[in-house]
Amino acid sequence: MAYEATGRLHDIMDEQQVSEKFRKREFVLEVVDGQYPEHIKFQLVQDKTALIDQYKVGDEVRVQFNLRGRGFNKNGQMLYFTNLEAWRIEAAGGAPAGGNQGGGYAAPAANQNPGLRRDAQPQRPAPIASDDDNDLPF
Repeated sequence: MAYEATGRLHDIMDEQQVSEKFRKREFVLEVVDGQYPEHIKFQLVQDKTALIDQYKVGDEVRVQFNLRGRGFNKNGQMLYFTNLEAWRIEAAGGAPAGGNQGGGYAAPAANQNPGLRRDAQPQRPAPIASDDDNDLPF
């Protein structure tokens, strides 16, 4: 599923080489959805890790992302991970007229979760090769 959120860049982390075939980079977006700001962590993977390079902390951006979830069995215990996998970042000033000017999530489309907007053109991530020496599912 693809969604979008608009807010101010709060933190940008360094790229991490998780395994020989997988790398990621995380960043935190501060969004105002109600009275208090929320700090939401996104991740960029593989060839998308450089998308954040042109921005700095404090910039207002619009992020398009996929909601991802995985189960992972570790030593007989089932663990679940949820990731917000960003695949497009653009300056918030490029938002169309009538968009969400105050930050926060874009208005939801009909029959969607409140606070989220589903994009009509979801981006499919590249398949992730397994790494037998790595306990992590990503």
